[in-house]
Amino acid sequence: MVNSDCTSTLSLIDSELATTLTDIVRGVEKEGLRVTTDNHVAQDHHPTALGSTLTHPSITTDYSEALLEFITPTSTKVQDTVDYLERLHKLTLENLDEQVIWPVSMPCRLDGDKSIPIADYGTSNVGTLKHVYRQGLGVRYGRIMQSIAGIHYNFSLPDQFWPLYRSKMQADKRTVGSSVQDFKSAQYFSLIRNFRRYSWILHYLFGASPVLDKSFLNGRSHQLQEIQKDTLGLPYATSLRMSDLGYQNTAQQGLHVSYSSLEEYVTTLGEAMHQSYPPYDEIGIKVDGQYRQLNANVLQIENEYYSDIRPKRVTRSGEKPIAALRDRGVEYIEVRILDINPFVPIGISASQMRFLDAYLLYCLFSQCPEVSNTGCPEIRGNQREVILRGRDPSLTLTRNNQQVPFKEAAQELLEAVMGTAKLLDQANQTNEYSESVRQQQAKVVDSHLTPSGQMMDELNQGTDFVELARHQADRFKDYFDALPRDPKFDVEHAEMAQQSLAKQAELEASDTQSFDDFLAEYNAS
Repeated sequence: MVNSDCTSTLSLIDSELATTLTDIVRGVEKEGLRVTTDNHVAQDHHPTALGSTLTHPSITTDYSEALLEFITPTSTKVQDTVDYLERLHKLTLENLDEQVIWPVSMPCRLDGDKSIPIADYGTSNVGTLKHVYRQGLGVRYGRIMQSIAGIHYNFSLPDQFWPLYRSKMQADKRTVGSSVQDFKSAQYFSLIRNFRRYSWILHYLFGASPVLDKSFLNGRSHQLQEIQKDTLGLPYATSLRMSDLGYQNTAQQGLHVSYSSLEEYVTTLGEAMHQSYPPYDEIGIKVDGQYRQLNANVLQIENEYYSDIRPKRVTRSGEKPIAALRDRGVEYIEVRILDINPFVPIGISASQMRFLDAYLLYCLFSQCPEVSNTGCPEIRGNQREVILRGRDPSLTLTRNNQQVPFKEAAQELLEAVMGTAKLLDQANQTNEYSESVRQQQAKVVDSHLTPSGQMMDELNQGTDFVELARHQADRFKDYFDALPRDPKFDVEHAEMAQQSLAKQAELEASDTQSFDDFLAEYNAS
């Protein structure tokens, strides 16, 4: 479903500009719970052999001590990213004894908030800040919501692309901004706006959380159906992780963070970070000598804003992300809506990465007018419909107040993405990008090919969600066990682990400021 008001700059991409697309930079952040033999969240500390979660560049934790997060280095080769993730999984599993890495986004069996331990980053001021921030998430939204896992896909175009693309846009009499960096930031924000307009297609193609274990609800009201004895879901859902049952946040529903420009984004997000919220005041910041949250604002820090895509910039030591964006502009974007695929050992395939590259390029090359306030409900409505019943044969989406059959809208959009896929094929002398789009087109024809459809087919045969997830976790553990060793990787990461532990100890020994003073300065900055 392509917006008729949009124009494409694809025709401006000549051979010189296309050549730069071989250097698209990507990276993946993949989360996964450590789970015990009885399918509960692991309660022990992060394995020391894996290093410090505060300072290790590749293996850390997210909200919970048990919620692993793997971070790949940036790479211009898709297969390098896949190989690195496989190595991280193999290395980690070798240090988990009988535990497994949960291979789905929705968690294992839970026993309320108390069953989800908050991540511990040591006693340094920086480590304490990370822990208190997570403590704040727990008291604001409950720990259960924070047990959900996902995949973040980081994407950027190479530096040499931007001045060439800017000159093409300028020659075509399009607005280009006052500098290459200003142009780059403006174009990334255009990509983000289009991503939000069309992200329903990603929920359909890659959503993999149509169900959840009953224990996740912890007494909350819901409108889910019983799929199996301990499994609740919706028959045509794609991603309950992205529904109100997953990342829900009443306080943030009133926020309006603008994606019109970098300046407006920084301003509106900054306002939310300094806007007090009475219910959080009632929780208290420091009670009986213990911190409950960093502050009582709508957002403790900018990362608390639950967006589906973010503009990003690598920060300097001690620098806040929002300040880095304000001062030096957008460097890359982070896609945050991807479920873990339970049918792929590392949760994301090389084909999916190639499709994402083609899709994100399509979003960049589509020059669309900004969405009006009246258009936002249409975008959110389409997302919600696909999240809750994306595989429903009767589903329609809304375009300019008109109803369009889902399959027609999806096929139209994927045909448009095929254009950028063929451009990437040409640049990389391959057919893998167009093949990745064809694989997605097949999912539109047959919804059983989607990850959510595959899951429902398994569950409808009498399997419970936890049983299915555990079966896949055990299969993947065997898969990683069978992978040949990479001695160089193992030695490098053993050294990395020791260096990270030494760096954490150094941070803890060098702190001269009380955490009270440290936090006061942080909140005031």
